[in-house]
Amino acid sequence: MIIKHVKAYTQEQTFKEQDILIENGVFSARSSDPEVIDGCGCYAIPGLIDLHFHGCGGYDFCDGTYEAIAKIATCEAAAGITGICPATMTLPSGELTQILHTANEYQKAAAPGADLIGINMEGPFISSAKKGAQDPKHILPCSVQTARMFLEASGGLVKFIGIAPESNPDYLDFIAQMKDAVHISLAHTNADYDTAMRAFDAGADHAVHLYNAMPPFTHRQPGVVGAVADSPHVYAELICDGVHIHPSVVRATFRMLGADRVVFISDSMRAAGMPNGRYTLGGLDVQVEGRQATLISDGSLAGSASNLMECLRTAVTQMQIPLETAVACATVNPAKCLGVFDTRGSIAIGKKADVVLLDSSLALKAVIKDGVRIA
Repeated sequence: MIIKHVKAYTQEQTFKEQDILIENGVFSARSSDPEVIDGCGCYAIPGLIDLHFHGCGGYDFCDGTYEAIAKIATCEAAAGITGICPATMTLPSGELTQILHTANEYQKAAAPGADLIGINMEGPFISSAKKGAQDPKHILPCSVQTARMFLEASGGLVKFIGIAPESNPDYLDFIAQMKDAVHISLAHTNADYDTAMRAFDAGADHAVHLYNAMPPFTHRQPGVVGAVADSPHVYAELICDGVHIHPSVVRATFRMLGADRVVFISDSMRAAGMPNGRYTLGGLDVQVEGRQATLISDGSLAGSASNLMECLRTAVTQMQIPLETAVACATVNPAKCLGVFDTRGSIAIGKKADVVLLDSSLALKAVIKDGVRIA
């Protein structure tokens, strides 16, 4: 396949007018495939990677079925998200183990749609004080034994395990024992700056949806946000759906952290791509109106109703983030977080030929996955 007349996103994170050549499902320096796609001046970007979302199209990853994962993967791929790392909720450990086992078996089947390249365990080792839309009945203290059980059940698919260090007296030992096996993130935590810094200094390297479900960032109590800013090895997730974070704060975060440490996520729940109405997330009832999803019980935000491509578009058109930067935060940076940048996340010879065409208004025009047009 040859994709002609496009502005291709380069390794230097700029756009350049050039043809894209694909051979045997990977980007290549030549192509013997006679198929030609006229890009008509579109932007050509790598397939997006969402490393924190719960579902879409009426399905949730924690439904725990092949059908749910397959429907989610199909829905995501159609939107230009070709790599997925769905997140778990705070559920009973036995239920979580079964969900992880099902995902492991699904991943082995190499099903169509977006590739299942990881799992992000948002719960159950969180704080009840910052539970958000997580069910407090199932919160557990962080346990090496339980974490290893999760990793085994997933066949190594679990890439992130979240903890609230202030709620877990043994968090430093947990990090020391688990950091070489999985990324440790701070998630749904009420930790102050000093506690968060101790966790990051011990080896935690990720922050779940920065600003949300954590203490506010103030001039005397910088909390987790301040600790992230002072920890250069830590990546931070941002939900740029236009609901979770004010555009000014998004811009300030880029100035504070730099673009290389920001990872765009959607945090989408099953209502993404669906009509307004009532849905569930982690066993809790949620009302969705437009882009906003809230718990019926207390009005807390309950994930988002926007997919990652919509978040990228919002970041550019409503938050003044340059397109080149936004693309990196939805492709390059998540690929690096997940340890898969050698095979995906950029348009480079030898990598998986996942590429998305966007017109000048950033509307989706085509999705090519593994060198085959799927949308």
